[in-house]
Amino acid sequence: MSLVETALLALVVLGMLPTLALFAQFLVVGVHGVRNHYARCGDYTPRVAFVLPAWNEAQVLGASIDSLMQLSYPTGAWRIYVVDDASTDATPEVLREKIARYPGSVFHLRREKGGEGKAHTLNHGLKHVLADDWAQAVMIMDADVLFEPTSLRRMTRHLADPQIASVTAYVKEGSDPGNLVTRFIAFEYIAAQAAARRAQNVGGTLACLAGGAQLHSRANLEAIGGRIDTSSLAEDTYTTFATQLAGRRVLFEGNAVVWAEEPDSLAALWKQRLRWARGNLQITRAFGRLWFRPWRHRGLGGIGFGIVWFSILLTPVLAVLSSIGLLGLYARGDAWAWAGFAAVWRITIAVYLFETLYAFLIDPATARRAWLQGLLFPGSISLAIMLALIVPSAWTGLAVDPTQPASGALRWLMPVMYAWNSLSMLAAWAVYRLEKAGLPNRLRDLLLVLVGYGAFMNAIAFAAMVAQWRKVEQRWDKTMKSGKARIPG
Repeated sequence: MSLVETALLALVVLGMLPTLALFAQFLVVGVHGVRNHYARCGDYTPRVAFVLPAWNEAQVLGASIDSLMQLSYPTGAWRIYVVDDASTDATPEVLREKIARYPGSVFHLRREKGGEGKAHTLNHGLKHVLADDWAQAVMIMDADVLFEPTSLRRMTRHLADPQIASVTAYVKEGSDPGNLVTRFIAFEYIAAQAAARRAQNVGGTLACLAGGAQLHSRANLEAIGGRIDTSSLAEDTYTTFATQLAGRRVLFEGNAVVWAEEPDSLAALWKQRLRWARGNLQITRAFGRLWFRPWRHRGLGGIGFGIVWFSILLTPVLAVLSSIGLLGLYARGDAWAWAGFAAVWRITIAVYLFETLYAFLIDPATARRAWLQGLLFPGSISLAIMLALIVPSAWTGLAVDPTQPASGALRWLMPVMYAWNSLSMLAAWAVYRLEKAGLPNRLRDLLLVLVGYGAFMNAIAFAAMVAQWRKVEQRWDKTMKSGKARIPG
């Protein structure tokens, strides 16, 4: 094998890292049944201050407060502090009604000058809450999140162990009615939270406390300065890293379920996830001296954690490199092109089937609602490629041996298939642009099913890299909510 062939094949192998990293996390999830924190939990119910940043949240705030007042928790042991970020809608009126309905439990903290972002708004609330000694723990949450009655108690029980500083809940997509986009998100959250964060529990290092529901001991907040970092768009991830670097543990509690309304359009989802992706890039740079240096922190600096982090962070780049490798081999007329392509997609379908079925087992309720989106997650075109590689007869209609130089229909089809991991991102971006231009939702859904929700996520990640490279203005763009979240009966 020549040096060029070796280099091109290496690019193909690099492109498989995100798939293999996700597969490894799913394998580790099974260990969570025996390696977890439950043996050190206790019946612990500290006084909890809920801090809700709110800017123009009149449509969702009332339902969130009502859900919190139904918590299964000792009476008087929690308070709700709504930090009103200079709202211009009916948010103050909603708060006045809730304060009258729940005297002594709901408090209105008004900022006269707002618009600086969630972290600044949270810090205004934290300064007030920590100014006296009432709160023993603080729940940072979003204004649209609905708590199931048992969620708080399931989270506070972990704080009975003084080594635990923070606990995050399982945030589930709860739009009713939902649509294709929200059901894709519902399925995505099984992998991103219920699976990945359980695996991180096993490893002892959590990548991120969910911004929608994160419980901190008072001692932890005071130890990190009593405020949230404002330099990053991923303030929740920054807090997670800072807590663990100080020697304290953070946990995911998958049985503490909260419900949120997620974006129901590609345009809104793009705005939300672009902020998240740019935030993760900023975190990567801010903690640059930590990566792959276990002597700085055994978990965050560990080799395994670093591989998983960068595999996910660089997924679009690795996809492009893989396509370059395959197309380079193909252009050389090298038999390794077909061998590498077949290996990549056969591994992909094996991992896809394993992860999808495992996800259905992890969260059967979500699976019943979003099973079709789970199956279609990679997109119909990717599924067709997978099927063609496991059913040899699929090639017979082309009357061409795919191991030989392409001719006829394969002359244009093969390069497209070799580059599909990259081309699908471009196609997903085009669907997003078409939606913004007024494409009807039915056509948008059809195109999204063809190119894949996963490709859309990769397109956003790539756009975030471009935005960071171009130093586009950093803004905390709020995702508008309409009050569609429901706790299933």
